[in-house]
Amino acid sequence: MELKLINGQGQSASSVTVSDALFGREYSEALVHQLVTAYMANARSGNRAQLTRAEVSHTTHKPWRQKGTGRARSGMSSSPVWRGGGRAFPNSPEENFSQKVNKKMYRAGMSAILSELARQGRLSVVDGFAVESPKTKVLAQKIKNLGLNKNVLIITDELDENLYLSSRNLPNVLVLEVMQADPVSLVRFSNVLLTKNAVKQFEEMYA
Repeated sequence: MELKLINGQGQSASSVTVSDALFGREYSEALVHQLVTAYMANARSGNRAQLTRAEVSHTTHKPWRQKGTGRARSGMSSSPVWRGGGRAFPNSPEENFSQKVNKKMYRAGMSAILSELARQGRLSVVDGFAVESPKTKVLAQKIKNLGLNKNVLIITDELDENLYLSSRNLPNVLVLEVMQADPVSLVRFSNVLLTKNAVKQFEEMYA
């Protein structure tokens, strides 16, 4: 399988031969959904906590007498059925949201995402991508020259400091190394720009 290799003006200069196993895989929506959901769940920190009946601020005084009022009997204002009462089954900070993803499933999911990006024309390959100085304006112009005016994910084989510093003030641009590429970022961005060496690293990891 071949992908178009574009030049600095966004025009097709030549082509690069890539692995069919990585960029020619059938798309599985269920697999990608499971992969994205698991990735987001694994990034979640269990730091939420709710109060039990014993922990809420309340009085131990009986709200009203047991009989004769016509109302349901009640012992304490900390009851879970009362507003401001404690929770019967509270969330704890030790709650674990992680989901297991097998290596084979992860490789298949990443391959399916990259293949679908290539089919939709959202994946571009360049020989190399770098900027001479850490200036946001320079990077913004370079991306515009490539014809990638929407949000762009740039994946390089080696993260250049100038490139990283230039991208920090661009809200719709993210620069990552191959090892940092994740399914959520690949799905979220409209355009994905890979360097030629990054494609080789992807093939070594997932093909």
